[in-house]
Amino acid sequence: MSDPTAVDRLYREASELLKDLEKGEKTSLYVSAADNLRKSLLLAAASYFEIRTCSIVIDFIRERAKGSILVEQFVRNKAVSRQFHTWFKWDDNNANHFYGLFGKSFRDAMDQRLKKSEELRDSVRSFLEIGSERNRLIHTDYATYPLEKTMEEIYKSYQSALPFLEILPIALRECDEA
Repeated sequence: MSDPTAVDRLYREASELLKDLEKGEKTSLYVSAADNLRKSLLLAAASYFEIRTCSIVIDFIRERAKGSILVEQFVRNKAVSRQFHTWFKWDDNNANHFYGLFGKSFRDAMDQRLKKSEELRDSVRSFLEIGSERNRLIHTDYATYPLEKTMEEIYKSYQSALPFLEILPIALRECDEA
């Protein structure tokens, strides 16, 4: 497994805080803290996924453009900056829209990978679930949004989504070299 991320740290610290609050006699404070910490964890996971995915794409472009700053900046400014949430159809159970942005051959290659790996299929579903839930949280009344998942469930979804980010740069390079 890779090094702990800020999401891992947030989960660990929030879990410890909730354990301490649970020992006390202020149930309403515990409930309020748990609700806010779940939302924070969800946003942290979604943010981490956005940064990682954008970095993977930029790194791939930089490499394929042989380090050209001009190509990298064009792609960063026109295709990456403020575009991440348009790359996916968050309510779908697949990332075909995203794969298709790289062309039919990449979409087909990812389809083959997914057919061979239940773990990867689950990982993509978890990635999309976190992004979709993040959108609902952000685009509705954040303060009153009824986030159904527990902190543990959000963290498990986060962990489940990580293999997708591990395979993405490998898949891009393998497909581009084929």
